[in-house]
Amino acid sequence: MVNEIIKRNGITFGIITGVVLSLITALMYALDIKLFIAWWTTLLSFSVFIIVPIVSLSKTKKELNGVFPFKEAFTTYFITAVIGVIISVAFKIILFNLIDPSVKAMLLDLTIKYLISTSEKFGVTASSLNETVLKLKETDPYSIVEQLKGSVFNIFFCAILGLIMAAFFKSKSPSQE
Repeated sequence: MVNEIIKRNGITFGIITGVVLSLITALMYALDIKLFIAWWTTLLSFSVFIIVPIVSLSKTKKELNGVFPFKEAFTTYFITAVIGVIISVAFKIILFNLIDPSVKAMLLDLTIKYLISTSEKFGVTASSLNETVLKLKETDPYSIVEQLKGSVFNIFFCAILGLIMAAFFKSKSPSQE
């Protein structure tokens, strides 16, 4: 059974993570959809998965009086991350598939233009680039299925990040000292 403090903080900070990521998405949508392909917005979203869980882990460790074994630290981070991913993906699914499905086509065009310009800078062959563009046009990266697939990858990535953070935040139990 999960400790109540771990559960409470994981859920609370998971909701905060999801809301912050959803607000970032909403701001990008409202301000300029070109922000969806900007490298720094990806970095901003990634930083949310670092900063909010650090606060969550710090608070949880303090509330547990410094006794924070690896498993509990990882569980706290993982609950936070999974809830954050679920809220964020749900918001994107609603935005791109119910509220404004036309944005998907605009984002696909922007992505293809960005891919072409970037590939040309790195000397990618025209045939390889054409193949990649065709594959991209055949898929709908903002569909419900693709968003859910992406969320699985995000959760896996968060699990790895959670292992690293748990190792950093863990403390020895009193019996190990």
